[in-house]
Amino acid sequence: MHIGFLNPQGNFDSGNSHITKHPDFGGQLVYVKQVAIAIAQMGHKVDILTRQIIDPEWPEFAEAIDTYPGIDNVRIIRLPAGPKEFISKELLWPHLVSDWVPNILKFYQQEGGLPDAMTAHYADGGLCGVLIEEKTSIPFTFTAHSLGAQKMDKLEATPENLTGIDEQFNFRYRILAERLSMNRSAVNITSTRQERFEQYSHRVYGGAVDVDNDNRFAVIPPGADFSIFGAKARYENEEATYQFIQERLVRDIAEPRRDLPVILASSRLELKKNILGLVQAFAISPTLQERANLVVLTAGLDDPLREETSDGIAEEVLAPIREVIKENDLWGKVSAFGLSDQSQESLAAAYRFMVKRRSVFALTALYEPFGLAPLEAAVAGLPVVATKNGGPSESFRQGNKEYGVLVDPEDPADIARGLERLLCDAKEWESFAQAGQQRVLKKYTWESTAENYLTFLEQIVSSSETRPRAELLPIHPYFLNPESQTDVFLEELGELYFGSNQKVLSTAFS
Repeated sequence: MHIGFLNPQGNFDSGNSHITKHPDFGGQLVYVKQVAIAIAQMGHKVDILTRQIIDPEWPEFAEAIDTYPGIDNVRIIRLPAGPKEFISKELLWPHLVSDWVPNILKFYQQEGGLPDAMTAHYADGGLCGVLIEEKTSIPFTFTAHSLGAQKMDKLEATPENLTGIDEQFNFRYRILAERLSMNRSAVNITSTRQERFEQYSHRVYGGAVDVDNDNRFAVIPPGADFSIFGAKARYENEEATYQFIQERLVRDIAEPRRDLPVILASSRLELKKNILGLVQAFAISPTLQERANLVVLTAGLDDPLREETSDGIAEEVLAPIREVIKENDLWGKVSAFGLSDQSQESLAAAYRFMVKRRSVFALTALYEPFGLAPLEAAVAGLPVVATKNGGPSESFRQGNKEYGVLVDPEDPADIARGLERLLCDAKEWESFAQAGQQRVLKKYTWESTAENYLTFLEQIVSSSETRPRAELLPIHPYFLNPESQTDVFLEELGELYFGSNQKVLSTAFS
């Protein structure tokens, strides 16, 4: 079977050079890459379709076709969409319609044949799946990774602030694209049951898909790469990574404390990741301060707790953290730095280094749709303290059985209690380290993720059934011809989010 992965803003390259460098990258790239490779290793032909970028700051994304070393049957195909340089995903919408989708169809026309099926990722990939199916009848699956409605909730959208929020995030396009994608996909793939029943049932998606219809959903959890994150895996620069971390601890941690266990956080510097809540938990707990240091891995930033960054989003996260550290005199107990090469391999080596110190991995995000990072940390041997909101509530608990400690991310005292549970009891640390590791090894593998994808893709391709046109949402005129006269009005977003009885400023953007 020939399968296309639609991920326009993904920016994949053979060396995984920037996999955590930008908010548009991160876990979604890891997911698409690993599923694509696992499917290819089962003998299928896979194309990862993404946007070409010709920009001196991103030289890895310039070649039209790329491959992963030693991996057969996978191509990274980069096709132009809009300006040559890098632009954020929020600005891609008109270029997907006018450039990217036509370039995909032209590429395959020149090759002499289209893929058998597409799997679309994030709202922009989903929209492209809709448009390609409309023109070619190629079916697609939709994997949202995250949905815009939940982000609007976190931003506390109101009729009064909707204009400002939309100017930054272009929700009026994203929400409509998500509705189309979940409505017209052959199946919607979620990582957890909670994602299916809680996120897709948001009022914004009313009438787009029935969350109770099992034919329209498949729960397929992602996996961890054991060859990289496994406890016995080794990176060619393993010892150099250990030495680098030790040097940063010597720089930041008071000498008598340098051999203590570590509370380790590793995530993008975004407010929703709630690193502040973790720092506050550490600040209010004399027990934690006595027994452990706090370390935050910050991609690309070497000393962000002492030096201001030029990144406004990062500063929004870091500034209040610095205040908590100063007010509670935590200097000498905390450290933040980026690993020298920012690769998955060096991150895995960092986890193994921290296991030797009987450390704990912490993910205290306000909401985490799935949570791949704690699974990777767990398979390396670190016990996990994770948010109870989202995917970790399923991956680290089944019935009454605990595989990690779940905490309320909005309650620093509860975060502190969860961390103390592991750091104050050697048996608890050992029990959760083993339980979490075995849970991941048995349930969360990329091979099983790929097998599940293939099962549904093969069913879709072999099925002769077509959905009645009456069930399909109409494609908004803007997604057929992105011009000022076809634009999505802010009022359309407001009616979906607040309901038609709420007054929202009707604004057309030209």
